Amino acid sequence: MAAKRAERLVNLVIALLSTRQYVTAARIRATVPGYEPDDATDRADEAFKRMFERDKAELREMGVPLETGRTSVFDTEDGYRIARADYELPEITLTGEEAAAVGLALRLWESAHLAGAAHGALVKLKAAGVDVDTARAIPLQPRLDAGEPAFEPCYAAARDRRRLEFDYQRPDEDAPTRRHVQPWGVVAWHGRWYLVGLDLDRQAPRQYRLSRVVGTPRAVGPANAFEPPDDVDLAGIVAGQVGGEERLVVVRARPGTAIGLRRHATPLGPADDGDDRLELRTTEPWRLADELASYGADVLVEAPQEMREAVIARLTRLAAMDGATAEEPV
Repeated sequence: MAAKRAERLVNLVIALLSTRQYVTAARIRATVPGYEPDDATDRADEAFKRMFERDKAELREMGVPLETGRTSVFDTEDGYRIARADYELPEITLTGEEAAAVGLALRLWESAHLAGAAHGALVKLKAAGVDVDTARAIPLQPRLDAGEPAFEPCYAAARDRRRLEFDYQRPDEDAPTRRHVQPWGVVAWHGRWYLVGLDLDRQAPRQYRLSRVVGTPRAVGPANAFEPPDDVDLAGIVAGQVGGEERLVVVRARPGTAIGLRRHATPLGPADDGDDRLELRTTEPWRLADELASYGADVLVEAPQEMREAVIARLTRLAAMDGATAEEPV
């Protein structure tokens, strides 16, 4: 169907749904965009009649309940309307979590270049009176952007059941290592994307944070080369390997600095030197160490010692990289 014709049909449906009265063909011609305008010529009248007859037939073929009739006995010609009760979807009942999941799926599909289908589904649900909340806070928070270039090849390999090869950089390693994986799926956990699958070198399930994948993953071998376990719980694997036990971290921050850090910290009052003492809770210590290191001298870790050492190690590596750059000849 041509785009102009599809747009005209949508406009016609909207116009006939918005009124309980029968609308005459002349009124439709004057108000619905896309029809031949009335220029008082026989040619224009004939073109409109042919177009309108085709549109009516097509709407009925699609199952749209288009009715013909007259609003009152004083009307001199038939009009048209769509029976809203017959056209609307039946009541759809979703729990708060189910509605939030629909919103989550919409955000994922839009980011994965499936926006057309996602938008259509959302429109239908909203038309049925379902309040689809795309911003409701639930444990899964997808975030697809240019910073996650590994998403699409990982997703495609999991979908096609093809083996993956990629370089993976752990925060506690100096160089990336090659990984060979049977990808089972991609899942979001606490705002980050993870690939879950069978690590062929270790012969054990593993999760890989996509932001730590170096370069573009490469799918190798034929499609349908393996099947994930029937009872595999992708989110459970990520939660078990990433979440772990919650840890408390106490830091000192210079007044007026580390604004982003303060948003998820509990103030503990001022320190003896005037700095602000903050308490942080995390189940991802490596991620928090990255964040703390980004504030440089504005933030100092008090406890625990392993977090202090992790931040110092990151800052030391950064200082070494800056020193090497400064020594290069200009």
